[in-house]
Amino acid sequence: MRNTRIYKFYHSSYYNSYLVILVIAFLVRLVAAIFSQGYGMHDDHFLIIEASSSWADGYDYNYWLPWTEGSKGVPEGHSFTYVGLNYLFFSAMKWIGASDPKTLMFINRLLHAGFSLIVVAYGMKITEKLSTQKNAILVGWILALLWLMPFVSVRNLVEVAAIPFLILGVWLLLDKKQLSAFFFAGLLVGMAVSFRYQIAVFAFGLALYYLLKREFKLAFIFSLGLAFMFSLTQGLVDFFIWGYPFAEFWSYVNYNLTEGTTYLPNQNYLMYVLVLTGVFFIPLGILLFFGFLKSYKKYLIIFLPTAFFILFHTIYPNRQERFILSVLPFFVILGIVGFDLLKKTAWKDKLWKWSLIIFWVLNSVFLCLSVCMYSKKSRVEAMYSLYNNKMDKENILMEGSGSGKVSMLPKFYAKSWDCYVAERLKETDDLNAYSEQSFDYIFFYDDKKLSQRINAYKKIYPKMQLHFQSNPSYLDRLLRQLNPRNSNEYIEVWKTNVPR
Repeated sequence: MRNTRIYKFYHSSYYNSYLVILVIAFLVRLVAAIFSQGYGMHDDHFLIIEASSSWADGYDYNYWLPWTEGSKGVPEGHSFTYVGLNYLFFSAMKWIGASDPKTLMFINRLLHAGFSLIVVAYGMKITEKLSTQKNAILVGWILALLWLMPFVSVRNLVEVAAIPFLILGVWLLLDKKQLSAFFFAGLLVGMAVSFRYQIAVFAFGLALYYLLKREFKLAFIFSLGLAFMFSLTQGLVDFFIWGYPFAEFWSYVNYNLTEGTTYLPNQNYLMYVLVLTGVFFIPLGILLFFGFLKSYKKYLIIFLPTAFFILFHTIYPNRQERFILSVLPFFVILGIVGFDLLKKTAWKDKLWKWSLIIFWVLNSVFLCLSVCMYSKKSRVEAMYSLYNNKMDKENILMEGSGSGKVSMLPKFYAKSWDCYVAERLKETDDLNAYSEQSFDYIFFYDDKKLSQRINAYKKIYPKMQLHFQSNPSYLDRLLRQLNPRNSNEYIEVWKTNVPR
């Protein structure tokens, strides 16, 4: 009976409707926008949200701008395009009177959720253009419901935020109804490159395809559009900020040629292949990889830039899993249309069907967890507890002597850009040294020897009272158990109640 129902749905108009897929994709991302609060990792918050929102409030959190007191006065290699767009968002929210950090981030996640639907919609259009509607439907469902996509789609990751521009640009190249499409494709891909400089490798692969096809005019028009957009977003913007064009870009290149190769070195050369296959579980991930390899001849226009991108990141010493996310949709498309070329025997077709069943079962479990994952909850809630405390320039002590480490405080959630922050990481550190600075709040990280540590500070601050208890989310705790490097710790906030 159940198999009959599945068969009927699989062949129904609902399953095969692009509109239904997009609606489901949006609803899942809406759930993520509501419940998947916090931030995924350091870069999507401290390099984007803290920077842009502080600018909107008249501060410069990272001291990136040359006119800020305390700035090094030299570009540090950060593209201002995506962070600049977030600055415009926070400025607009401030203009209409919206200020609550959680409200601002919900709207921000919601906008990203809607923008990410472009990936689903044009992922299907590209697949149907290259292959069949049946494959396009499967691509659509996977891009809509892949357990990782809703979570990263509502985050502020440049690697993911750039994907809609990339996929729209590739669609225009495939659609190619007129020459102007190549120029506009260049504009879109140029914007993606401006979001994240490494995407230039993907852009190079696209241009190389037309050069190999000896279609020099098309390669030139595409490159012209790319150069125009990059010059506008990087050359002109940097000229106004630094006095000369492409300041941040050249600083970024110089850093990665010197120090970047030693930053977070990773000796696992198969990491990106493992990430791309592991996301889809086994055996589907392996089948998609074989399909990806098989697609090289017939679908070279997408295979070449995607393969270049993967190869570049594989060779470069600094390897982080999120770096490869920019080409994940193209890997899905090529994997599906490529394996379709391999399905010439009954056993391969049966293997494919069983792989999909296993994938959807496991994916459903992971999807339910990811769309509700409140990432870095303890840090966010601890700082949010200070919001609206009507206190200027709080003095905060991060007390991590229990575990010997603390995590950066997301000041955005307290709207306390001027707050002074100090750390105590060792039990052997003399407490009297911390009595010289009158702290307003003490953030106790981790629950190791917590009572003992609190009692020690009560001798300095006898009127100290518990202000807030901030627990990590269930998944934060699970991730920390799986890998202790994930500092998703319990945080207890105490107010010292010292006279100001």
